[in-house]
Amino acid sequence: MARVLQYLLLFLMSLALRIRVVGYWSLIYGYCALCTIVALLKLCWNIILRPTATFQWGVRETPPACLNDTSLGTHCYVRIKESGLRFHYVAAGERGKPLMLFLHGFPEFWFSWRYQLREFKSEFRVVAVDMRGYGESDLPLSSDSYTFDSLVTDVKDIVEYLGYNRCCLVGHDWGGTIAWLFAIQYPEMVTKLIVLNSPHPSVFTDYALRHPSQLLKSSHFFFYQLPRFPELMFSINDFKALKALFTSRSTGIGRKGRLLTAEDLEAYLYALSQPGALTGALNYYRNVFSSLPLSQNHVRSPVLLLWGERDAFFEQEMAEACRLYIRNHFRLNIISGASHWLQQDQPDIVNTLIWTFLKEGEGRKSYRN
Repeated sequence: MARVLQYLLLFLMSLALRIRVVGYWSLIYGYCALCTIVALLKLCWNIILRPTATFQWGVRETPPACLNDTSLGTHCYVRIKESGLRFHYVAAGERGKPLMLFLHGFPEFWFSWRYQLREFKSEFRVVAVDMRGYGESDLPLSSDSYTFDSLVTDVKDIVEYLGYNRCCLVGHDWGGTIAWLFAIQYPEMVTKLIVLNSPHPSVFTDYALRHPSQLLKSSHFFFYQLPRFPELMFSINDFKALKALFTSRSTGIGRKGRLLTAEDLEAYLYALSQPGALTGALNYYRNVFSSLPLSQNHVRSPVLLLWGERDAFFEQEMAEACRLYIRNHFRLNIISGASHWLQQDQPDIVNTLIWTFLKEGEGRKSYRN
């Protein structure tokens, strides 16, 4: 009798797990279908209002002068033997100084760290990478090339190529997600972790499934699962949707922030209008649901989490919840009035808070290799 009950319990547990899995993927594909319908309606409306302009967009042939600003650093390239990919990065500061590595988010590239490259090169070897699929780095077109493991391994390979075995790691948005994962998997390689407007991946998963309001803010995660159509929607009307991400009242940099200049915006259009660039950037989303939940969660490095109060994509409650997964010093700073694009929106405040965090415990730990 006891054995029968045991088998029955195992069967019920297995059935419950399968129901959860089916429910999880049903939610994803159902929401994806809903987002597709909304996007199709927007496309039809655009065609009605601007029948000739809707499908007009152009590749920017010449980089704007700001991308060749020598005060930001030197443009360098590295080909990683294991993956075969070539990565572009901009580096400044003396070789041999502690490494500060910057990982950008979507839909950005190394240029999003321009204010930090200038600020921290006096004390660090600062390196801002074009991550896989972005900028002048190689652009694998298959979504299978953008697994969490591949993206984390890219960071490890780049750190080691630069001649270091550890670094101060700074990430924003998707770069923040990869920074969290790297610190979890390679704690010995991260002296300090600095994340901007990106929740711990486990916090995001748990919170989004329990809060419909966050699920709504994350609707782009579902829409981007579609092949080709998101690229089209970003491209129509000469990349109007891309420009709106940085400049609109709902998602862009706030009135109190440091607004993008016309040349700054053109830098983003130059990078993301190149053939395959939007697909590379969107492929980060096309692997996310199969990569969660994480098997490991805990971060053992000191962590600074900076959060823009007006983030249009992530609810602020997730920031405090990140504390649950950190087994070291944790500092959280909410920046009033700041948007999701924090390091560009409020660079002076961000830089000051980073300096304060870096100097904490300075006498106890060395950053040097």
